Amino acid sequence: MNREPTPHLPEPDLPDTGPAVETEAEDTLPANVLDLGETAPGALKHGIEVIAGFAKHLPNKPGVYRMFDSAGEVLYVGKAKNLKNRVTAYARGMAHTNAVARMIAETANMEFVTTGTETEALLLESNLIKQLRPRYNVLLRDDKSFPYILLSGDHEAPQIAKHRGSRQRKGDYFGPFASVWAVERTIDALQKAFLLRSCTDSFYENRTRPCLLFQIKRCSGPCTGEIAIPDYQALASQARDFLSGRSSNVKQLLSARMQEAAEELEFEKAARYRDRLAALSAVQAGQDINTQGVEEADVFAIDEQAGQFCVEIFFFRNKQNWGNRALFPRADRSLTPAEVLASVVTQFYDDKPPARLVLLSHDLAEIDLITQALSARAGRKVEVVHPKRGERVDLIEMARKNAREALSRKLADNAGQTSLLAALGAAFGLAKPPRRVEVYDNSHIMGTNAVGGMVVAGRDGFMKSHYRTFNISADTIAGDDFGMMREVLQRRFARLAKETGVVATTATDSPPPCGEELEAGVTPPGERSPSGTTPLSVSPPQGGREEPD
Repeated sequence: MNREPTPHLPEPDLPDTGPAVETEAEDTLPANVLDLGETAPGALKHGIEVIAGFAKHLPNKPGVYRMFDSAGEVLYVGKAKNLKNRVTAYARGMAHTNAVARMIAETANMEFVTTGTETEALLLESNLIKQLRPRYNVLLRDDKSFPYILLSGDHEAPQIAKHRGSRQRKGDYFGPFASVWAVERTIDALQKAFLLRSCTDSFYENRTRPCLLFQIKRCSGPCTGEIAIPDYQALASQARDFLSGRSSNVKQLLSARMQEAAEELEFEKAARYRDRLAALSAVQAGQDINTQGVEEADVFAIDEQAGQFCVEIFFFRNKQNWGNRALFPRADRSLTPAEVLASVVTQFYDDKPPARLVLLSHDLAEIDLITQALSARAGRKVEVVHPKRGERVDLIEMARKNAREALSRKLADNAGQTSLLAALGAAFGLAKPPRRVEVYDNSHIMGTNAVGGMVVAGRDGFMKSHYRTFNISADTIAGDDFGMMREVLQRRFARLAKETGVVATTATDSPPPCGEELEAGVTPPGERSPSGTTPLSVSPPQGGREEPD
C-alpha cells in the first residue's frame, strides 16, 4: 500500500459509498437532526475548494481517504474503488445529503492511502475507523467485545471461565454470546453438569482443602485430589464436546451411566447423573435449539421507524442459539436500510471472527466485496447471503421481528424523554426543547484534590459515555467554588468550539446571580456564551441543602 500525504473527507452520495452513520453512544449529535441552514455557505464553498485541490492529483486506484477539520481531528474515513472519482464527487457540491454537506464544510485537509484491491481498502477502512473513531463514521461503541466461554488448555485441570478481548491464552473459545448474563447462566449450568473448576490457577495451586463450590457440588475438587486428574480431564472433554455441538453423544453417555448406577442399586450416584442431565437440558432449553439445521451463522436484520434504525443480531453456534443483541445506529434520513446495514456489518467484524455463514435481511450493493473482506479477515471462506426462500428466511424473519419490537420499545422510551426535555425547555423559557443538557458541579477535600464533573442527558436519556471529569489546576484558590466552576466551563467551552454539536443548555450548581457572573467569567470580554448554549444556574434552598424525606 502506498501512503499519499493528502487531506481527508466523508463520502458523497454514491452507490458504493459507506454511509455516514453514528450510534447512540457517539459524542456528536445524530446526523438526522442536521439541516443545511446550520452549514454556512462560505464554509461549504471553502470545503469544496479544499477537496477539489486534492482531487486533481489523485490516482485512479482503490484506496482509503481521511478527512480532517482545521484542528486536525478526523472527521471521516472512507474507502473507494477509484479515489479520484470518489473525491471528485465531493467537490461537485451538488446532491449531497445534509450530513455530507456539513462534513464538506468542516473539511480542511485530507490524507489518502492507495491499496492493491478494493477488498484491502475495505479492511483498512474498518481498521482506521476503529483506531481513529471519526466523528461521522459508524462507531459501535455499544458493541464492546462480546463474551466467550473459555475452556483453558494450559493447565492439567482445565478451567472454565468467561472471557473477553484478545485470545492470548491457550484453550478452546466458545461463542460469541449475546450477553454476560447468557455466559454466566451457561457456565453455571455446565458446572452443575461437569463439575469443572472456575477458580484461577493461583487460587487452585494454593488450596489445602476443597472450597465451597465442591461442597455444593459445583466442582469436583481436583485442587486437593478429590478427583483424579485423568477423570477430571474426561469431564472437561465431555464439556468440550457439549459446547462443540455434540450434545447428543454426551447426554447418551450420561443417561447410560445413570441406568448402570440404578441397576447396581447405587441410587445416589444415579441421582447425580440425573442432575447433570437436567443441567444440560436447562442449557439447551435456554438456547432454543435451532431446528432449521443451521450449524453456524450470524443473522442480521434491520428495521426502520421514524428515521431511526435498529439492527438485531442472532448468534447460532453448533446448532444452538447463543442469544441476540440489538444495536441502534443513528443515520442520516437519506440513507437506506441496506446502506446502514452494510456499514454495521463491516464495522461489527472489525475485532471478532465472523461466522461461516452471515445472513442478511437486505441485499447489499457491495455484498460480494464484503464477502471477500470477511473471508480475508477470517482466513477461511465466509458466506454472506440475503436468503429469498427456504428455512434461512425464517431466521431472517425472526431477527426482523425482534428488531421491530426493540425499535418500538426504544422509540417509546425516547418519546417519554422528549416530553421531559420539552417540559424543561418550557420551564426555562427556551425557544425550543433542548437536545442536549450538560450539568456541572465541583468538589474538593478541604480545598485540595479539586475535581469538576459533567453529567450529560439527551433525547435518549442519560448519556453515560459522555460524562467527563476535570482535574482542576492547583493554581485555583483553595475552596474557591466560583473559580473552580469557571475553569471547568472555560475548558469545556474551548473544547466545544472544536466540536460539531452544540450544547443547548448548561446547568451549574451556583446561585442565579453567581451563574450570571460565571457566564461573564467564562467568555472573553465583549463575547457571549458559545452559540446555541443557554447557561442556567441552580442554587440550594435558603438555609442550606435539605435532605430528602
